[in-house]
Amino acid sequence: MTPTGVPVQDVRERLLDSAARVLLRDGPSGVTSRAVTTAAGLAKGMLHRYFPDFDAFLAAFVASRLELLDACSANLRASAGERTVADNLAGALAEALDPVNRATIALVGSRRALLERLRVATPAGVPLAAEVTRMVAAYLTAERGLGRIALEADVDRLAPALVGAVLLSDHAADDTVALAQALGL
Repeated sequence: MTPTGVPVQDVRERLLDSAARVLLRDGPSGVTSRAVTTAAGLAKGMLHRYFPDFDAFLAAFVASRLELLDACSANLRASAGERTVADNLAGALAEALDPVNRATIALVGSRRALLERLRVATPAGVPLAAEVTRMVAAYLTAERGLGRIALEADVDRLAPALVGAVLLSDHAADDTVALAQALGL
């Protein structure tokens, strides 16, 4: 624990990193302000110096996970036309739906106030899962444009099916390749 009166560096990042650790360790119900600040080695009041309330902190945590997703999405779009569609999807979905993001989706689903706060950015669907689904749909559209998947492929139905299958699976990358291949991707 940091002593009172001692300046602390990178408090916001420490809190966000701690939230991910607590979420993985204790699940959505274990993510409390006390658990997060304790994991960060900070006094509980530090969280409220940077965020007006705990749901604002959790919204910032989800936003930080969405920022990481932006890079994954850009990489997936850039991979269109390279390797196989199934391999590209497997790699991107394994990264986009890593254990922290899977747990974050569960966290959002378990906290109504947080979900309502996030509705501004994600009006439909579950935040993070909805963005991953859009990422996959955009990639499949690009691959369809390159002629690597059938023109009649309904990417708006394929994308949620793929994301849902990965979310329900314990072996995301292997299962994604098999599912994508079975769907003719």
